[in-house]
Amino acid sequence: MKLITSLSYRYTRLTILILGALVLGCSEDYLDRKPDDKIDESQVFTRYNKTNQLVTDLYANIKGANRPLVFFNHFSSAPVTDEAEGSTAEGSLTNKFNSGDWSSIAMPDRSSTGQYWWDLYTKIRKANVILEGIKKYNTPDNPLQAGDLEKRIGETYFMRAYLHYLTARMYGEIVYLNRTIGAKDPMEFKQESFHAIVAKIEQDCDSAMARVPATWGGSDFGRIDKGACLGLKAIVSWMAATPLWNGGQLPNDTRQFKAEYASNPARWVKARDAAKAVIDFKADGQQRYSLYLGHDATDFKDDAGVNNNNSKVYARLWDMYYSMDAYLKESVFMVTKDKNQAWQGDIYPPTWGGSSRQMPVQEQVDEYEYISKDGYGYPVYHTNAKKDGYDDENPFESVKRDPRFYRDIMYHGSTFKGKQINIAEGADKIGASNSTTTGYFLRKFFKESWNRDKSFDISAPPIWRLPEFIYIYCEAVNESTGPNAEIYEMLNQVRKRSFMAPLPPAAMANKALMNEYIQRERRVELFYENNRIWTFRLYLEPSSSGELAKEQAWQSAGATNDLRSQSYWPYPKAQRMINGMKPVEDPEGKIIIGAKKYKMKRFFVENRVFVAPRHYLFPIMQDELQRTPGLIQNPGW
Repeated sequence: MKLITSLSYRYTRLTILILGALVLGCSEDYLDRKPDDKIDESQVFTRYNKTNQLVTDLYANIKGANRPLVFFNHFSSAPVTDEAEGSTAEGSLTNKFNSGDWSSIAMPDRSSTGQYWWDLYTKIRKANVILEGIKKYNTPDNPLQAGDLEKRIGETYFMRAYLHYLTARMYGEIVYLNRTIGAKDPMEFKQESFHAIVAKIEQDCDSAMARVPATWGGSDFGRIDKGACLGLKAIVSWMAATPLWNGGQLPNDTRQFKAEYASNPARWVKARDAAKAVIDFKADGQQRYSLYLGHDATDFKDDAGVNNNNSKVYARLWDMYYSMDAYLKESVFMVTKDKNQAWQGDIYPPTWGGSSRQMPVQEQVDEYEYISKDGYGYPVYHTNAKKDGYDDENPFESVKRDPRFYRDIMYHGSTFKGKQINIAEGADKIGASNSTTTGYFLRKFFKESWNRDKSFDISAPPIWRLPEFIYIYCEAVNESTGPNAEIYEMLNQVRKRSFMAPLPPAAMANKALMNEYIQRERRVELFYENNRIWTFRLYLEPSSSGELAKEQAWQSAGATNDLRSQSYWPYPKAQRMINGMKPVEDPEGKIIIGAKKYKMKRFFVENRVFVAPRHYLFPIMQDELQRTPGLIQNPGW
């Protein structure tokens, strides 16, 4: 349904009939009635149970609008960033993004799961129908439990805010639609500045927070609560403080309200306070959120209770995405059953019957730090890395890497399900059919004992987890008043729960160094959680002077791409290339698989297309612009 239809859809009895028929599971007799019968919107909104079912349907709608594991329907968002590479499955849809084969005429085929402009506004329309219908018909409360109607109203306010957040995240300056539009209403839809949209999102969140409980228990866990409302306010406050909307230089900026995006330090203060409100939130007098600490440092067992990973993958680190206790402690907002075991089957290496659809790239691998002899964590591209024992020809075992690396990524020589991964030969050989093209397989979110013999659901990852708000708070403090011992300790608590070494103390006195660690922490902790696609845009990384300088050094090196890959790193975060690692058989190699020894070698995988300012925001479809002339296209499109 296109924008003009979405915004101005006639809310006749037929509309409610269709909505009720499809959503409410009504009888065939109800489905078959004509629009001029007595069945109309009043018979929906004068009944609590039918109104309740509409809200339930809206929950399903918002799930489809933001699915972390499959944001692009068959793929996550990771392969359209410097986190991963996507295979050619499903029409090679993620590779179309990376080659620039998307436009205001058409998005890549099969990429939609309800996350684009037209679908988001259709869902927003549903939220407005519910809110207006309840008010118009004075919908009665639940006769079995007083107060439920107010909760449903609160949930709907949140979902309307959340859907506008998703739209603004993708498109920037949007229309905030807080009422239904009739066919005879003027089609004068006006976009607003990002900051004006944030203010309206916050207003809807406040309306929701006044009505929903502090927390839900039992089978209702996961419904919208006060913590989710605080979480959404913190997320949009942080977005409003980042360079894209707060002082950054967007090349060839044609945004309507660009004058409002000048630097304002108060935005970081607001983001700080909003994040702290989430971190400190109490429900029934008890601290609502805390880091999951299940399993100890001696536990490397998988979901079947067996250590099949050569004591590399801590049980705590995989179980935090499956343990109910972890969700109760850390999840600020989530959707349930995002995918099932079929997703894991698609990601598996070929030796286990998979097609390795999404493969981590070297740019992501390099962000996992190593633990130095001095007891602190440093990036592998640190000047002291080689002195500390890091060997780029044996990068996975020469030093101990961040434990999250071993949970997230399978590499040449790693142990998976009791067997070594070998990308030098056999079905898993790099470049073989359905195998990796980067030298890595994804491991994060796996139930490692699974052998296609049983089904299971995956609710991971939550939309927002506690660490994300810790990073927002730490960054906002660092930006507004500089580094201090408080944020140093908070970051180290997240690392400690992953059995990772602390930041070096020097970060406490160095704003730039502290920011470097915060950004790297965000990238590692939230890898493959639908975060990177938005953060690199918010920080204008592909256009930043530092990243452009790295990119220029790469381009002017005067060597082959593979030699450049080995010599010029850390790689630029410009989103215009990716790299990998491949094994080379060598009698001096330290990686031993069977009777053979290997060294690892960096290699160039591919160039990608990211054009500024065009690709910072998604395009409004051309047919939408033609039907609604008041809308202004995003820069570069």
